[in-house]
Formats: sequence, C-alpha cells, structure tokens
Amino acid sequence: MYYPEELIEEVRQKNDIVDVISGYVGLQKKGSNYMCCCPFHGEKTPSFSVNRARQIYKCFGCGEGGNVLTFVMKYENCTFPEAMKILADKAGVELPQAEYSEEAKRRESRRQKLLEINKAAATFYFYQLRTERGAKAREYLDKRKLSEETRKNFGLGFAPTRGEELLAYLHQKGFTDELIRDAGLAKMDEKRGTTTQFWNRVMFPIQDINHRVIGFGGRIMGDNDSGPKYLNSPETEIFDKSRNLYGMNYARTARTGNIILCEGYMDVISMHQAGFTQAVASLGTAFTLGQAGLIKKYTKDVLLAYDSDGAGVKAALRAIRILRDAGMSGKIINMSPYKDPDEFIKNLGQAAFQERIDHAENSFMFEIRMLERDYDMNDPEEKTNFHNQIARKLCDFSEDVERENYIEAVAEKYHIGFENLRKLVVNMAAKTGGYAVTVTQQPKSGIQSRNKNTPEEKVKNAQRLLLTWLTDYPQLYFKIKNYISPEDFTVELYQKVAKRMFEDIEQNRLNPAGIINMFEDEKDQSEAASLFTTKLPELETDQEKEKAFHDILVSVKKNSYEYYSAKSGVDISALSKVIEGRKALEELNKTHISLN
Repeated sequence: MYYPEELIEEVRQKNDIVDVISGYVGLQKKGSNYMCCCPFHGEKTPSFSVNRARQIYKCFGCGEGGNVLTFVMKYENCTFPEAMKILADKAGVELPQAEYSEEAKRRESRRQKLLEINKAAATFYFYQLRTERGAKAREYLDKRKLSEETRKNFGLGFAPTRGEELLAYLHQKGFTDELIRDAGLAKMDEKRGTTTQFWNRVMFPIQDINHRVIGFGGRIMGDNDSGPKYLNSPETEIFDKSRNLYGMNYARTARTGNIILCEGYMDVISMHQAGFTQAVASLGTAFTLGQAGLIKKYTKDVLLAYDSDGAGVKAALRAIRILRDAGMSGKIINMSPYKDPDEFIKNLGQAAFQERIDHAENSFMFEIRMLERDYDMNDPEEKTNFHNQIARKLCDFSEDVERENYIEAVAEKYHIGFENLRKLVVNMAAKTGGYAVTVTQQPKSGIQSRNKNTPEEKVKNAQRLLLTWLTDYPQLYFKIKNYISPEDFTVELYQKVAKRMFEDIEQNRLNPAGIINMFEDEKDQSEAASLFTTKLPELETDQEKEKAFHDILVSVKKNSYEYYSAKSGVDISALSKVIEGRKALEELNKTHISLN
C-alpha cells in the first residue's frame, strides 16, 4: 500500500515518540533524552535513548535507531503499512483504502469468507469445550496441566462426537457446503454428502501471524480412540502448511532474540505457559525452507527442542541443514532425561529449562556427536573413517575464519591434532571439490575485531559528526553553506541525508524523524538515525567547541577534495569539484566560525 509523504508525516507527527515507546517499555528522563534498556537486545545498563525534540531513538549498544514508525515496525515485527495502521488508529487518522481490480476484489472477498468461516468454527469448538459434552476434553487438558488462561489464549476447543453439529452451526451462520469444504472443515463423501473430519477431538486453532484462524489441528484424547493421533486441516487458499508455524503469532513479539522450534502443538502451549513465548512448531509436516524464511524475518537464532528419540534426532538434523541453507544458526536444547519440552518442564520446571537454553549445543557439534554414534571409536579403521567424515563436513564451510574455528573446536573435543585435521580437510576438499582451507592460516581464536581507526571509518565518523553538529546547531549551516555541499559527503546515504537536511534548514523545518522516512531498509534507517545522534565531544568553552567544529568541517572538506582528486583523471565533472574544493579549503583554514 502506497501512502503519500504528507500522510506519513501527519501520522508520525501525531504520535509523539516518547509517548508511543513508553507504552511498550519504561522510559526515564535523563537530561534532554529518555533512557531505558534496549528492547531489541539484552543489556543491564541502559543505552537506548529517545529524543523528543528530534522524534528519534538510538541504541548506542546494538546500533538500532529510527523514528516512531521504525520503532513500531521493529517492536511489533510488522510491515510498514501495518505500522502505519497501528499509529493511524492510535492518532485517529483515517487511511485511504487500497484500490483493487475486480478480480483482486473477488479474491480478497473469498479470502475474507474463508477466514470468517474458520473464525466461526473456532468459536463453535471453543464453546463446546465448556459444555457438558466437553468434559472428557477438559479432563485431558487437566492432565496436561493447562490453565484456563492458557486454554483461552490459544483458543482450545472440542469437536463433539457428532460432526454434523458443526455443519448445522455453520449453515445457520449462512455458510454453504461448498465454502465449508473449501475452508478445509469438511469433505465430500459419496454416500453421506458433506461430512466433517473433525469429531471427538481436542481442537487447536492454527493462526497466522496476524492472529487470524487459517486452519485446525485435532488430537485424540485416549490411546483407545480411533484415527491418527493428530489430524490437521488440508491446505487451502488461506492455509499453506509450509509457510506458517503454530504459535508464531505470539512468538514474533516475544523479545527474546531467538525462536524455539518444537515438534508439536502441546510442546508450544506448555512452553508458552511456562513463560517461553518464543516457541513455535511446524504444522504436522517436516520443517520447511519456507518456514525457515518466516522465522528469519524475526531472528537468525533458532533453538531446536525436538524429541530426544531417534525420530526427533533425525528431524533435528534435517532442520539444521534447512536453517543453514537459509543463512541461520541453530542450537540444540538437551531434553534428557525426558522425551520432549512438555515432559521436561512438567517434571523439572521453568528454571531448569532456561538453564538448558543457556547451555544449548552448537548445531554442528551436535551433528558430529550424532555422527560419532555410527562408529566404533575403539577400532582404528572406524575411527579414521569418522575423522574423514568430520573433514568432509568441515569442507562445507565457505568462510575461512568460520571453518578454522570449527577445525579448532572439533580437534580439541575429539583429540585430533589441529594441523592434522586441517591437512585432512585440505585433502578432502581437493577430492570432493569442497571449500579448501586457505594457505594463510588464520589465528586460532578466529576473532577479527572491527578496526574503527581505519581511514574509511575516520572519514565516515567525521561526516557523521558534522551532520550531528548541524542537527544541534542548525544556525551554523548558514555560516558554512559557502564551503560545504551534499557532494562533500562521500558516503551515498550520508549525501542523501545532507541534501535533505540542508533543504530543510533553508526552509526552517529541520525534521530528523522525517528524513529517516526516506529510507525503507532497516539498516539504512538505523544508519540515518546515527547521523543525528553521534556523540559530540564534551567541551566546556565556546572556544573549544568552535575549534572542534572547525576541525571537523575541515576534515570533511579535505576528504572530499582528496576523493574527487582521485577521480579527476577519469571523471571530468570531478575536476571542477577539485578546483572548488581546493579554494574552499584555503578559505576555511583562514576563517573563524562563531557558534553564536
């Protein structure tokens, strides 16, 4: 949905950033800013700053930054149009309705009807659980130790023995047999006509990330009950099992920095009841790449809490590969001595499970440990084969540093000489065509620190500082406008910000929060926010401040001169910038710029 810039600005201006963010987290006023511990990463010392005057926020710990719209998008894990709707509703601003073609309107109308019929069915099942006929289902949930609050939260229900009761209820609501079948709530039988497949089961409504019911899972209540243990809705126009996850509508706002992937609905519900609201499960099928993509929208860190039996281990190994293909990291939660999270939490409690989360096993090391079970480590030949298989797996790492780190970890754990394993990996890569270890050996620690003193970083920092100076002292722009231009900011994003900022200052409407709206990418928004929040040197006298500002200005101009000088041989337009830059530098070195 496209919204004009004027409407975006109206919604943003009518939602004060301090008021909105304080509705999510506790803010404390410190000087001109409001502070709290960052809601986007774990920390004990507050580094998350909200500035009311500029209507922006910035975390000096993790680097997140933006305006009120980007905060809602990040916190609610929602899209820009969804954030606009949340804030527009809050401020009483009416948003234009999207215009659709007749075909699009027809499809949307059908989708809405399918969602309505699923919602009606969920209501029916929810009510049935609380009737006399739902006694057996309530007894089952009591045995599973699920509270009434948890049952309501997940909308748990009961499908009565006579399945035609649901059909009668839906007919009464005006839904046709065809629509009921299309929603996956019934099927056609040659002898009996339309019949529902859900009867005498505890019902689990399956919701999408926007809390809309898109399907159902039904579980038998006793070992003697007929039919499969779990029965799920078939795929429909609104229910794609490979792209949805049970519990994701809650997990996406859990604020834990990770997602716990389980095997079943009961595991998810039990974990949420224990406070682990980041738990999700696949929908009666094996974990898919589409589901991995859904998780990746919210986090790259996934913890696997699969059953500890053979089938669970096999499923975990498969999920690890899918996560790796999706560019995500996975860790394994050790469930022993119990089979699954539900059993573990009921027997050992929430604190013990949190400890298992804290000590979750690296997924690659888990793979190696499972691989070891296939070999007799007392037999030299089998041990050698095991080492060869390790080397084969290590060849899959494309990054030298990552591979070196794993070679070191595996060598230490399995008592293989580091260089011996390294050579084995090189030889294996040559045989199989995998990634070879580079000749130059990385440090065994694998740690590569970001050098903030590189020439490139110094250039960027000077440009950030100058833009922050102009944010704090916009009147200075009119004193330096003859010496500086947006083209002097050699980082593309900084140049876009400078151009808009200079235009806004000229018209006396400097608006940092509005400038952030120019960018769609989250990283760009955070980077733009940093241009208004870079920490300026703490100086006492005006003389010290004026010198610091002058030095930064000269530094930016000098870099610009050198940048265009390097391009002047191949870019004719750069030559004029070099001439202008040299002249401006000469004048700047002789000019005193007052802050007043």
